[in-house]
Amino acid sequence: MRSTLTLILDPLIGLYALCFAMRLAMQWVRADFRNPIVQFVLTVTNPLVLPLRRVAPPIYKIDTATLIIYLLMGWAAMTVLTALECFIKPGVITTFFLGCFYCVRLLLSAYTFIIIGHVILSWIGQGNNNPSVLMISRLLDQLARPVMQPVQKIIPPIAGLDLSPIFLLIGLLIATVGLDVTSGQPRFTFG
Repeated sequence: MRSTLTLILDPLIGLYALCFAMRLAMQWVRADFRNPIVQFVLTVTNPLVLPLRRVAPPIYKIDTATLIIYLLMGWAAMTVLTALECFIKPGVITTFFLGCFYCVRLLLSAYTFIIIGHVILSWIGQGNNNPSVLMISRLLDQLARPVMQPVQKIIPPIAGLDLSPIFLLIGLLIATVGLDVTSGQPRFTFG
């Protein structure tokens, strides 16, 4: 039976860790940093990232400061959540690896929702001049395009219908289930 504290902490930690995952993804795809959603993510994550960036400079397209904080956040999440849920406290190395699995799983889940949102907005967002819809649509397109392009090269559109998101979602699902089986990680609500 899950404790009330776990039910409160799990989504809060997951949402904050998701901001770091999105910051990594947005920097990787070089998203438009004038977008208000990107500005929100930067504002929320800057207090932890900027001080660490002095010590850990970016390497190529990877912001190492954000990556370090993201992994440490996953480690902290697993340490807190396993301490609340398990009778036997796992070791530091075990919780670190569980935290890494947590981070990868959170990123896979985020990209699943990004692909689904991208597909839905490509259907209903056509011709929509609402600035909010356009802003979200552009950001989802920037995040989804680099992941979808390799799949689109293998599976071209059939009769004008792009089936690559379906195969990409199946791949993400298989990766998520494989990660759950490999890690033996308890299935928390958000991550």
